[in-house]
Amino acid sequence: MSASTDAARPATSRRISARVGGIAESATLAVDSKAKALKAAGRPVVGFGAGEPDFPTPDYIVEAAVEACRVPANHRYTPAGGLPELKKAIAEKTLRDTGYAVEPAQVLVTNGGKQAIYEAFATLLDPGDEVILPAPYWTTYPEAIRLAGGVPVEVLADETQDYKVTVDQLEEARTDRTKVLLFNSPSNPTGAVYDRAETEAIGRWALDNDLWVLTDEIYEHLTYDGAEAPSLPVVVPELADTCVVVNGVAKTYAMTGWRVGWVIAPQDVVKAATNLQSHATSNVTNVAQRAAIAAVSGDLAAVGTMKEAFDRRRRTIVSMLNEIDGVVCPEPKGAFYAFPSVKGLLGRTFDGVTPTTSAELAELMLDKAEVAAVPGEAFGAPGYLRFSYALGDEDLVEGITRLQKLFA
Repeated sequence: MSASTDAARPATSRRISARVGGIAESATLAVDSKAKALKAAGRPVVGFGAGEPDFPTPDYIVEAAVEACRVPANHRYTPAGGLPELKKAIAEKTLRDTGYAVEPAQVLVTNGGKQAIYEAFATLLDPGDEVILPAPYWTTYPEAIRLAGGVPVEVLADETQDYKVTVDQLEEARTDRTKVLLFNSPSNPTGAVYDRAETEAIGRWALDNDLWVLTDEIYEHLTYDGAEAPSLPVVVPELADTCVVVNGVAKTYAMTGWRVGWVIAPQDVVKAATNLQSHATSNVTNVAQRAAIAAVSGDLAAVGTMKEAFDRRRRTIVSMLNEIDGVVCPEPKGAFYAFPSVKGLLGRTFDGVTPTTSAELAELMLDKAEVAAVPGEAFGAPGYLRFSYALGDEDLVEGITRLQKLFA
């Protein structure tokens, strides 16, 4: 290669935009991918990484998709914002399940919850706008905020607070650049659930300070021990004009691969976000939308069956993790994650290895015990691990038993 050609080549730092180059890989998907690759290579890995129900999508939903495949109209483009029938069904489901009355025009159907979150932030934020982000947080939240030009401002609540932030903490983080508060209950990664009083206090604070709230309700039906996760705009109705609700079919109906989520927001926000989607992806796959109509219009019997299994596994994993010296695992009240503190394991030597961070501990677990979990660094909370208990009972017990032996 000639010197002149070499000189003309763009510098490596300029090949990828700073905006995209600064995105961190999804840690949860990375751990799940690595675990699956090791399994494919013949290693008996137990994976606690992905937040994905191990149940199949209910039959009646699958049948709706099969029938939809035979309808030529579903082979064509449809409205970018979603099938009118699905938008209507989502509005009806929202009223039925949460008491929040919205119009179909307030609904945008997206390619999963991740697109819903990104498009909501892209629609609301200008460069430099701050978003208060309670931590531990789901790994996608800060990346979506940054991609939209915003600045995530983390507020940490540890296990001594049941992983729930207080109004005082939020107020301390608020500045004149704050525009949005992110609220997630039940929470990924902690399983924390804010009760009605806590939810109202946070909603009133946001209202008093003229802030938008993006509330992620994807785990709305997965609560335990009598806990309830009320919808924020229902508890504080005055917030409706500055509130965006994100939801989807992935967790409730075991439909992670179908990629159907939605945004519920004031009509001007939905219209703007729909314009964005029309240039990004256009409409969600029509067959998946038809399946989603069946899902949100049906009863919750299948959901109840899955919830019973998750509840059983929740109690098992918490009990077994707390038997390990150096691990402190609060009992989650929602979702399907355990989020123990593993600070008591750091600095100790296990099988010749001395991890000093939870990321190093996760590597040790995968290498020595063939157990995959996601380190707390991915959630803005070093010193913790996230275990998804959305896997079979036998695998769950086997995996935690291996850790009990490793850390004995």
